[in-house]
Amino acid sequence: MIDRRLLLAGGLAALPGLTLAATPPSRRLAFHVLRNGARIGEHLMSFAGDPASPTVTTDVRMAVKLGPVPVFRYRHHAVERWTGGRFASLETTTDSNGKAERVSARRTDTGVVIETAKGRITGPAGARPFTHWNPEVFTGPLFNPQEGKLLKVTTRKVGATQWSVRGEAEIDDWYDEVGVWTALKGKLKDGSTLEYRRA
Repeated sequence: MIDRRLLLAGGLAALPGLTLAATPPSRRLAFHVLRNGARIGEHLMSFAGDPASPTVTTDVRMAVKLGPVPVFRYRHHAVERWTGGRFASLETTTDSNGKAERVSARRTDTGVVIETAKGRITGPAGARPFTHWNPEVFTGPLFNPQEGKLLKVTTRKVGATQWSVRGEAEIDDWYDEVGVWTALKGKLKDGSTLEYRRA
């Protein structure tokens, strides 16, 4: 379990590179996104480059409708780079129901510099984006790739294939025996249930 004080203090800054999750044989992951059991969108990821130094591109599209009328739309695009098993950089753009957000993060010798429209912060050198595909990130500090803020959460491994995240986020992620991401279940701010199922 990761203590919140450890998260904020960045006590894992000196850790060496991670052993990254296995790259899917197809070099892509595709999920159907469901809210309270109803399909609302898709989450697509593609992997390029060496498995130890991948570039991971993510595209998420969601729309919640009231009858035939869309009441919420969400679009998210991210390009995430790792080098030698270590997080290197992340660039994201998000449109959350008309609210535009942009995040730029990069690892430096002194920490992970995260820039948003609200300004710049420097997180611990061991901070990693909470992008779900790599279960090894749960052993260190996490930051939100959409908002660019450090997450105040605790993480716990449940059995051999599940990680549980609690605090500012309430999410469970599942992986197969070689570490490929297979499913997600979480609770949204309005109390509804979000699920990812492999397409």
